[in-house]
Amino acid sequence: MGTHKGIGKRMKWTAPLAALLLALTACSGGSGGTAPAATGNSNEAAGETQKLREVSVVLDWTPNTNHTGLYAAVDQGFYEQEGLNVTILQPGAGGADQMVASGEVPFGVSYQESITQARVQGVPLVSLAAVIQHNTSGFAAPADRKIKTPKDFEGKRYGGWGSPVEEAVMKSIMDQEGADVSKVENINMGDADFFTAVKRDIDFAWIFYAWTGIEAELRGEPIDMLYVKDYSDSLDYYTPVIATNEKQIADDPELVKSFMKATSEGYEYAIDHPAEAAEILVKAVPDLDPKLVKASQEWLSPKYQDDADQWGMQKPEVWKNYGEWMGSQKLLEGEFDYTKAFTNDYLPAADAK
Repeated sequence: MGTHKGIGKRMKWTAPLAALLLALTACSGGSGGTAPAATGNSNEAAGETQKLREVSVVLDWTPNTNHTGLYAAVDQGFYEQEGLNVTILQPGAGGADQMVASGEVPFGVSYQESITQARVQGVPLVSLAAVIQHNTSGFAAPADRKIKTPKDFEGKRYGGWGSPVEEAVMKSIMDQEGADVSKVENINMGDADFFTAVKRDIDFAWIFYAWTGIEAELRGEPIDMLYVKDYSDSLDYYTPVIATNEKQIADDPELVKSFMKATSEGYEYAIDHPAEAAEILVKAVPDLDPKLVKASQEWLSPKYQDDADQWGMQKPEVWKNYGEWMGSQKLLEGEFDYTKAFTNDYLPAADAK
């Protein structure tokens, strides 16, 4: 199993929404592989006869600390308490969004930008919760490249995957400093990870700090990190999110409510018990580096809820602002109704917790 390479590979999957629409018109036959040790237990071991309902959730990428709350909810029996036997899947060839939008699986891990693009093209994805309250992604470079501000991108080599969003974000933050995005050389990273690519042929890339940034710390390879949210409120969007589709909500709202109650409890457990949560993830996915998981979890756990009233809450202005930014960058081909792209209605009520 490969490690999480950061934000770029995910963009490769989610940016071409036209391909997603085409996929939805075909019969959805393939399914993603099951992530290791991702299945809950039945109640029979406790002498109960209750039949648990089989439910799947698909990840956006290989398992990492963005997903710890899901694994904690399985391990701690939170899904079982809701009558669910949850299996965590890795995405098939079409990606998690396609699997959720088609109804192949009811729930998945997605991103605000891909849901925004999907909805303007008629794909009825809905965000149920923000996994992380603020955007922890940004442009990273080895410290010896001396990239301290967006203006320093000029004359440098950016490693990406050719998504229009990448250049739009880069241009947006460079424009603020009077810098010229055309002076950045774009290089396709292919399947190389950040550490391989910066030694080979690039100077900087777009990463999630919680994984690749923490790995840089552990490697003793200092980086400079420019978080995109620090340059524009519009770029402080939700990434990642827990998603479903409109039909799932309409047909079985009680399942959505039960799944989200247990998922919330899983992330709250990871917030309160980062060390134990890291152990749960490592136990479920033995291929992961235990030191990286532990350090990443310690850094990320406080950021799941951060300044929100409870884990998962989404603000209308975050969806509105990012949608307007995407529109201003000509990244959307149609009208975006942000009020239908997300809901907080299936999070546990604060007074019921």
